[in-house]
Amino acid sequence: MPELPEVEVTRRGIAPQLVGRKVSGGAIRAARLRYPLCQELPRKLKGKTLLEIGRRGKYLLMIFGRGAVLIHLGMSGSLRLLARGTRPEKHDHVDLEFGERLLRLRDPRRFGAVLWFPEQDEMARHPLLATLGIEPLEAEFTPAWLFAATRGRQAPIKQLLMDSHLVVGIGNIYASESLFRAGIDPRTAAGKIGLKRFERLVPAIRATLAQAIDAGGSSLRDFIHSDGSAGYFQQQYYVYGRTGESCRVCRKTIRSLRQGQRATFFCPHCQRA
Repeated sequence: MPELPEVEVTRRGIAPQLVGRKVSGGAIRAARLRYPLCQELPRKLKGKTLLEIGRRGKYLLMIFGRGAVLIHLGMSGSLRLLARGTRPEKHDHVDLEFGERLLRLRDPRRFGAVLWFPEQDEMARHPLLATLGIEPLEAEFTPAWLFAATRGRQAPIKQLLMDSHLVVGIGNIYASESLFRAGIDPRTAAGKIGLKRFERLVPAIRATLAQAIDAGGSSLRDFIHSDGSAGYFQQQYYVYGRTGESCRVCRKTIRSLRQGQRATFFCPHCQRA
């Protein structure tokens, strides 16, 4: 699934090309993705100027003069910038035209979402956004905040980092990588982690996400950039997907386990604290 870095890479790729342009047309080729699609979306947007493309967690927010569109890439979705008139393929479900430029959503598994809101305030109140937690790249995400937010929590720290009601967008890959960099066992109960260890973990999370964004995100399955190229952060993984391989730091063997039905990867030697 595209996580925060992949969504941010997508946002940075399309925003310079589309912000300030008017919607000139489009097409809807499916009845629904994760939610029903507004079949009248191209008509409702036609003539409206795209003022901003923001991000909240793993959601892209397209802000128009009045109204907004929320996009989630689901498990396998991607947004491409193409020339108007490019022939659609099987899994190309939504097009928005901006003059000669075409923004196209491809979603083979149809777990993504494209939602139209006549008013921006309505989007902010929607359950998909209203219950989201803190942004890990914002200034408010500090060791002291995370320490306070995890007091009394018995859930493993890896699972809490993936809880979007607490902190948004980290996801499975970047939680595993961040915990390795901080030297914290992913099985440790969050409430038992002291402030000093959070003073290692928060910078590790920030650095991991920032480096992933700089590398264009991770292209493991379906994710591609808006120009069709792939990310390469997967080449820099310390632990994720490396079960049985040697740790890049201590040369011990990387192990994996299941947590909350998700795979967790870690080095039992480097992550003892």
